[in-house]
This record gives sequence, structure tokens and C-alpha cells, in this order.
Amino acid sequence: MHNNTNVLAKALDASWLKSEAISNNIANVDTPGYKRSDVVFESYLQQALDSKGRIKQGSLSRVSPKVIKDNTNLSYRIDGNNVDIDTEMAYMAQNQIKYNTLISQVNYNFNRLKMVLDR
Repeated sequence: MHNNTNVLAKALDASWLKSEAISNNIANVDTPGYKRSDVVFESYLQQALDSKGRIKQGSLSRVSPKVIKDNTNLSYRIDGNNVDIDTEMAYMAQNQIKYNTLISQVNYNFNRLKMVLDR
């Protein structure tokens, strides 16, 4: 459970950071030249897994979410801003669901631990 709890903690950190990035994107929707930010985490976590889906020894400490700038310009805007408010709102909803699911899993793990300790 220790490893599972550590992974959940890292995932919660990543989700929180993603929420901040999305909020920042939304706040800058009208800023000329602003490029949206995103958070990369899942690919780093995937690299830390072995072929059986377990965390490789010592690799979890190197897994951290990172904020990146999205320089793709798929927008039709002429001011260079690549933030689409509808897309950001969808990302925010998706991230909120992920965060709530992670919190539920952490609560479940601690309730199981509490149940064992109360015996």
C-alpha cells in the first residue's frame, strides 16, 4: 500500500498543478501572444513502470509533473493566442473528475489502514 499511496500522492500533485495551469490558461484567454500551458505526468509515470505494471525500484522519486508550453497554433486567432475557452473548460471538468477519483482512492486506502489498526 505504501507504493500505491506514493503514486496517488504524486498523481494528486499532478492534478492540482494541471488545475492551476488550466486556470491560468482561462485567465489569459484574451492575452495576445499567450501560449497555453499543460502538465505532463502520465508519460513519466508510464516510464517508471516495469513490464508487469509495477513501479521500478527507486524510479518513483524521479517521477514529477512538469508544466510545458503548448506552442502549437491550431487557433484561427490572429493575435497568436492559442487558448480555446471551450477546450479549457472541458479539460477543467475532466481534471476535476480525476482529482475527485484520486481523493476517493486515498480515502479508501486510509480507511482500510484504519480498519486494520482498530482491530
